[in-house]
Amino acid sequence: MRTLTIAVYVAVWLVLAVATSVVVLLGSSRDVTAFSHDATMRPTFSGDVEIHTGPVLPDVRLPSHSPLGLDVTLGKTDAQTLGELMQRYAVLAGAPEGEEAKLRETAEDLVLDAVLRGAAIAALPILVWAAIGARRRQELLARLTPRRGAVAVVLVGTVGLALWQPWARDSADGDVAAEQSWLPLRAFLGDEVSLPAELRDVEVRGDVTTAQTRRLIESAISTYGNSKVFYSAAAARAKDLVLRKPGAGETVALVVSDRHDNIGTDQVARAVADAAGATAVLDAGDDTSTGSSWEAFSLDSLNATFDDIEDRWGVAGNHDNGTFVSRYLDDRGWRMLDGKTVDGPGGSTLLGVPDPRASGLGNWRDETGLSFDEVADRLADAACSAPKRIATLLVHDANLGRPALERGCVDLVVGGHLHLQVGPTKVVGSNGKAGWSYTTGTTGGAAYAFALGSKPRREAEVSLVTYADGRPVGIQPVRLETNGDLHVDPYVPLTY
Repeated sequence: MRTLTIAVYVAVWLVLAVATSVVVLLGSSRDVTAFSHDATMRPTFSGDVEIHTGPVLPDVRLPSHSPLGLDVTLGKTDAQTLGELMQRYAVLAGAPEGEEAKLRETAEDLVLDAVLRGAAIAALPILVWAAIGARRRQELLARLTPRRGAVAVVLVGTVGLALWQPWARDSADGDVAAEQSWLPLRAFLGDEVSLPAELRDVEVRGDVTTAQTRRLIESAISTYGNSKVFYSAAAARAKDLVLRKPGAGETVALVVSDRHDNIGTDQVARAVADAAGATAVLDAGDDTSTGSSWEAFSLDSLNATFDDIEDRWGVAGNHDNGTFVSRYLDDRGWRMLDGKTVDGPGGSTLLGVPDPRASGLGNWRDETGLSFDEVADRLADAACSAPKRIATLLVHDANLGRPALERGCVDLVVGGHLHLQVGPTKVVGSNGKAGWSYTTGTTGGAAYAFALGSKPRREAEVSLVTYADGRPVGIQPVRLETNGDLHVDPYVPLTY
C-alpha cells in the first residue's frame, strides 16, 4: 500500500507538473539582444519562428523544425537608415550560426525555467495534501456542508475567472496583423527576383506593397546571396589549404583580431583552424565597433563558431568599449585575461590585459588613472616577476607588450589593432634573452571600425601559432583577399 500510495503521488505530481510547466512556458518571455536589436522572445507551440520587425518592414516566419516555436518582437537598434538595417539583416542571415545559437539557447532556458517552476508549483498541493494527513482530511470532509462546498466552488471559480479574464481577449479595435495573411517570399517578390533555394520556406506578412520597400527587400536578398556565396566558398577552399600540421607534442592556436562585427569571416577562420589542426583560440580583441550590447550578434557568432574548442582566451580591444564584451564572452566560456598569469596553449604560460584606452581598464588592478604607457610598464613588471617565464603576452596592441619584450621577460607578444601584419620580429632584451613581437592582420577584413558586409573591405587574416615544450615555436599567417583568394604565408620558426 505504501508503494502504491507513493506511485499515485508521483503520477499526480507528474500530471500537474506537465500541465503547470506548459502554462508557465506559454506565459513566459525573455528580453535579449538579437539581430542587432533589443528583442523580446516568447515561446509558442506553433513550430515556427515568427519575427515581428515593426510597422514598416514585413514580419517574417520560418519553420523551427521543432514542436516548439518562438515569437520574436524586435525593438530598438542603432541603425541610422532603413536601407542600412536591411543590409545588416541580409549579412546576418548569410552567417546565421550565432543568431541560431542565441535563439536555441534562449528557448532552452525558457523551457528549463518553466519545467523547474512547474515542478515546484505542482509539488505544493501534494505536499499540503500529505501534510494534512488522512485523519484530518476525513475530519474536514465530515464538516463540509453542501452550503460550504458551494461557497468554496464559487470562490475558486471567481478567482480563476479573475486570473483568466476571457473578456479581455478580444478587442473591438481588431488586430491588424491577424487580418493580414502570410505569403511565401517567392509570391511576394514575384518571379523576376532570383530567390536562393534556402529561402523557399520563408514567409512574410504585412502591408508592404510600396515599390521602395520591395526594392529594399530585393537588395537585401541580393546582399544575402553574395555574402553567403562569398564566405561559404572561401570556407570550402580553406578546408583544402596545405598548412603546417602540428607534430608530436605540438599544439596549434588560432589567433583572431579586429573582427569588427564581420561575422562572415568566422566560418573561414574556423575552416583554417581545422585545416591546421588548431585546438586553441587566442582573441586579440576588437570583436565589435563600439562595445555596445546591440553588437552581441558578433560575439554570438564568434562563440558559436568555436563553441566546441575548450581552450579559448581573449582580451578586449580599444573599440570594445566598456565591460560588456569581456563579460559576455566570459559568461560563455572564454577566459578573458585580466593581468594574471594563467595556463595557456600547450602547457605554456599566458598573460594579458584588455586595452587600457577604451576597454574599461583605466587602472592596473586597484590603481586608477594610469595611461597606456603606465599600464605597459605594469604589465612588464608582472611578466618579469612571474614565477615562470611568460610564453605569450596577449594584448590588443603589441606596443602594450614592448617594455616586457625589451626587458627580455616574454617569448612572444601577439596583438592586432593595426589591421595589417607586422612581424614576427625578434627582439633581444636587456637581460640577453630573446623574444618575438607579432601583429596579426584584421580577421574581419576591416578598413574602419565597422566591417559587417557581404565581403571584406580589405584582406582578412588569421594566424596560427605553434607551441612545443611550453613555448611558441612558429607562426603561419593565412589571408583572405577581397576577391576570395586565399594565401598561405610560409611557416616562420621562432628561435631563442
